[in-house]
Amino acid sequence: MRPLKQRVSTKAASFSESVIREMTREAMKYGAVNLGQGFPDFAAPEDIKRKAMEAIRDDHNQYAITWGVKEFRDAITAKTRWFLGMDIDPESEITVTCGSTEGMIAAMMATVDEGEEVIVFEPFYENYAPDAILSDATPRHVALRQTPDGFAFDREELRTAFNERTKAIIICNPNNPTGKVFTQDELEFIAGLCREFDAFAFTDEIYEHILYPREGADIRHITMANIDGMRDRTVIVNSMSKTYSVTGWRVGYCIAPPDITSAIRKVHDFLTVGAANCLQHAGAYALSLPESYYAELQADYQKKRDFIVPALQSAGFKGSNPDGAYYVMCDISEFGFENDIEFTKHLIREIGVAVVPGSSFYHNAADGAQQVRFCFCKKDETLEAAAERLAKLK
Repeated sequence: MRPLKQRVSTKAASFSESVIREMTREAMKYGAVNLGQGFPDFAAPEDIKRKAMEAIRDDHNQYAITWGVKEFRDAITAKTRWFLGMDIDPESEITVTCGSTEGMIAAMMATVDEGEEVIVFEPFYENYAPDAILSDATPRHVALRQTPDGFAFDREELRTAFNERTKAIIICNPNNPTGKVFTQDELEFIAGLCREFDAFAFTDEIYEHILYPREGADIRHITMANIDGMRDRTVIVNSMSKTYSVTGWRVGYCIAPPDITSAIRKVHDFLTVGAANCLQHAGAYALSLPESYYAELQADYQKKRDFIVPALQSAGFKGSNPDGAYYVMCDISEFGFENDIEFTKHLIREIGVAVVPGSSFYHNAADGAQQVRFCFCKKDETLEAAAERLAKLK
């Protein structure tokens, strides 16, 4: 009798199911307030929803051009010009994808070969390491460490991670899960290494409008593509999800030089064919909103951050204000639990608040064993309910 073949691929066996999305299921199971998964529990803007309904009514219900509806690509071009100061060609430098999640894996599969390495800052958004593995690459991890002025990386550690096998570095800016916003000086240092080692930068910029200025710090969004020598080395990955509160629409895009865009489009075609036609038409409207929309978005999230961080600190968590995105990484060592998994179970089942265990953001689970991540893209009453429950921890 012939030996049985391995039923599950080595790739699939090398990483776990999403812990973040598992926490949402646990929250529903135990009736916990969900501060785990990063989706708003408030309604998307009415005008954007109305445009989607109009697009369905107008019968934009069949396949669009694989790499994106022209109206949407034109809107991406216009917004990129006013916000990032970049002129891009909608015909040769944009690929519309099924969310930024597909955008990142499509970009990696389009550029990375077996045996090459991709550098990932950690704690990291949980998709990045599996993306590297699925692309036949080896992830190399570089730590972001908490400092009195926020999270930072050690430059010598990063330089050591770069080598002749390095194909790319992933930069989530603003960062999930730490809330770090990379400075001009930091990006220039990384760019120098990319040029020296002939590497790409894949930049996840979905939180580009969610920033929290503070005195004594230059908190602003800078895209790596605008750093000297990086326009042809950068793939910008973005989506509608966070800025327009439509995480379930799964409409994202990649901006890349023409040769890389051509490769991304081929991979994208055979991964998903295309993103939803009708939602791209609504996206064209959303990306044309005035600058006042983004100012209001930022102000709303700053109020939420300024409520939840003191509430967490009052409950006994150690965590500082994030400079961007809508997450807070907290130290849980004061609570006396063996690890983040046990603490998270207690928090969901006994306190009634769901969070994400910190170990899910590290390749070595022990490094995050005394951390959890809170998400605050929620209604005020949701955050207030969470704060009231967390106060029981004292």
